[in-house]
Amino acid sequence: MSRVAQELLAEQFEVHRPHLRAVAYRMLGSLAEADDAVQETWIRLSRSDTRQVQNLPGWLTTVVGRVCLDMLRSRAARREDPMQERLPDPVVSRDGQLDPEAEALLADSVGLALLVVLESLNPAERLALVLHDSFGVPFEDIAAILERSPAAAKQLASRARRRVQARASAPERDLPRQRRVVEAFLAAARRGDFEALVGVLHPDVLLRADRGATLTKIRGAAAVAKQAITFARFAYASEPVLVNGAAGLLSTTDGQPVALMAFAISGGTVSAIDIIADPDRLRRLLA
Repeated sequence: MSRVAQELLAEQFEVHRPHLRAVAYRMLGSLAEADDAVQETWIRLSRSDTRQVQNLPGWLTTVVGRVCLDMLRSRAARREDPMQERLPDPVVSRDGQLDPEAEALLADSVGLALLVVLESLNPAERLALVLHDSFGVPFEDIAAILERSPAAAKQLASRARRRVQARASAPERDLPRQRRVVEAFLAAARRGDFEALVGVLHPDVLLRADRGATLTKIRGAAAVAKQAITFARFAYASEPVLVNGAAGLLSTTDGQPVALMAFAISGGTVSAIDIIADPDRLRRLLA
């Protein structure tokens, strides 16, 4: 390939990079791994004869999907025993507005709670669901990646969809309403008002706290309210942020991030709270 042709190919690839990163992020739940997958896609593109490629965006989406599938399978193979769980990487905006790159990354609004549910799927299910439902990839193309029939690929997506719908309630999309619920939660935590906290929490609310070495899970309004009151001191140093496009809170001590809280709001109550309380990871994510 000539230098001019290589430069032209690189320019075309850059046009599609935001889309490819969005696919990889939805597939992997890791910003760093998503970047690795996109880079590997470029390497494969630069080494391929694309003269017969009629649909470059579709070709690239298929390739990044295959790369992500390999990464998910490799990740699963390393988990000979239950490896420590961790929350997916969030996309955080501290100024209340998502920049264009973040907006592209969160195509169709992928909340942190949904990413957690996607982590429960096996690699083939995740690929079939993400590529078809989020990015409109035909089952024929998905089948080619999985080396299965289109009917089998469709069945995988259907099974994954049922599992996701069973575990993830429909989120509140209206940001002002989300913020009102989060503000009510924050105010009750600051007052140490147990009854008010229980009132703003869904009865089956799930709290997941990722401290780096451990992932703690607490379920139920009463148990989560008690936990919120225990750590109410963080509420006094909290600022509103967007976490994957939804209302969240960032707690700081001496100007340094110590905890990031992502809320899933459904039916006017908090249905899930995901907390990252690993300062080193937060510094990398917020850099």
